[in-house]
Amino acid sequence: MVSHGHHTVVTNQPMSGVAWMVRPALIPNCPPGLEYLTTIDQITIYQKKSLLKIFTGCETRNKFTLVNNLGQIIYEAEEESDCLIRFCFGRIRPYEMEVRDNHGNRIIHIYRRLACDSCLFPCYLQKIEVSSADGAVLGTVEQEWSICIPKFTIRDISGNVILRLRGPCITSSCCCQDVVFDVLSADGETEVGHVSKQFSGVVTELFTDADRFGVQFPMDLDVRVKAVVLGAVFLINSMFFERRD
Repeated sequence: MVSHGHHTVVTNQPMSGVAWMVRPALIPNCPPGLEYLTTIDQITIYQKKSLLKIFTGCETRNKFTLVNNLGQIIYEAEEESDCLIRFCFGRIRPYEMEVRDNHGNRIIHIYRRLACDSCLFPCYLQKIEVSSADGAVLGTVEQEWSICIPKFTIRDISGNVILRLRGPCITSSCCCQDVVFDVLSADGETEVGHVSKQFSGVVTELFTDADRFGVQFPMDLDVRVKAVVLGAVFLINSMFFERRD
């Protein structure tokens, strides 16, 4: 693990046989499975390489491994979408995503609707809904209208803005650097964390969709909000970092 300022980059890739994080004790009023997030303030998310995508260019269902700062697996996530939908709609496609623990139990469910992502269509921009294992909505991530800078709000079940996400004007890794989205307070004035698309090397960046993301948020942030922030990572990946073939 290498530290660059206040951003932490985990350099080791998860390997087969890596240990899973031990599940913490049950916590009252905590959605089942989100206990893992109570002791975590940073997560690295690895996208699994798809040989079919590499050799054929066909868009496949995204799969991810979520790892803590000790290199232990917390969750695995897999997109659920139809092949025709992926082919026709590409980056703006609708999908559902299941985040599961080491026993295969569903912990988080993410729903992404079909919507636009262009500033030319401000009335129906990107939005995802994040739910717990029992189907209770935890919150949403909603794209804000903006001409140049990617902006999102993270909202609770009542629609109140809890956090904001603000990205850079240029979201490509053309300079061999991380692309950082700041996690801001509800008023947009204070940085409380970040989501970074970490540079994975020239070959990986040019020829595959095997991206790597770092997430950092306050340790005492409500686990429901942490889960919604994780959902924001998958949305950001779909919108900005999937290759255009």
